[in-house]
Amino acid sequence: MTELLFREDAYLREAEAVVTGHTAEGGILCDRSIFYATGGGQPGDSGLIHWNGGRLAIATAVKAEGGQVALVPAEPAAMPPIGATVRQRLDWDRRHRHMRVHTALHLLSVVIPLPVTGGQIGAERGRLDFDMPDPPEDVQMLEDRLNALIGLDLPVTESWITDDELAANPRLVKTMSVMPPMGQGRVRLVRIGTGATQVDLQPCGGTHVARTAEIGRVSIGKIEKKGRQNRRVSLSLLD
Repeated sequence: MTELLFREDAYLREAEAVVTGHTAEGGILCDRSIFYATGGGQPGDSGLIHWNGGRLAIATAVKAEGGQVALVPAEPAAMPPIGATVRQRLDWDRRHRHMRVHTALHLLSVVIPLPVTGGQIGAERGRLDFDMPDPPEDVQMLEDRLNALIGLDLPVTESWITDDELAANPRLVKTMSVMPPMGQGRVRLVRIGTGATQVDLQPCGGTHVARTAEIGRVSIGKIEKKGRQNRRVSLSLLD
């Protein structure tokens, strides 16, 4: 399995790794990765790797067999050989914007406490689909409440529970379409706020900012109807 450095420190921008293999599709496997692999509505990270004798732009990262992360080159080029030590470097601005949007979407699920049927994260905007038969009456109120939560500058932390503990607490899972990864014995929980100030707790494998104020102000766009009961709510970063 690839050691997921982004899981331990979402702010890590560079790190060394050793190439352990190549995939049939042309991906690069390493023993450790700062690149988040596409999943849970969050895109894979982009950036650069360089080694003695070469460098290669990375377009994205994807999950590979056996719990590994494959780095996908941006264009066909010579790849580092197995056993080579490479320096991984993130496109930090893009990753950080994903972190801001992802954390903002967690807070969106707080101000709209309905089951989530889908979602997508981008560098400028993100969206959640809700099981929402009727549209909200006051979108501006939702936006004001969301920005008020962001402005509280709440800490964003993580903890772990066992698969059995999650199965015994199904209310922790807000998403109807995607279940949190289980089967490895434990599940990561992302918590916003602590103690009396806690506003959200849910399973999540993505990357997040350390405090909500880091998100900055956001705006909620037009709410779209998607199917008989689904409605799509999009938000955008304002800076």
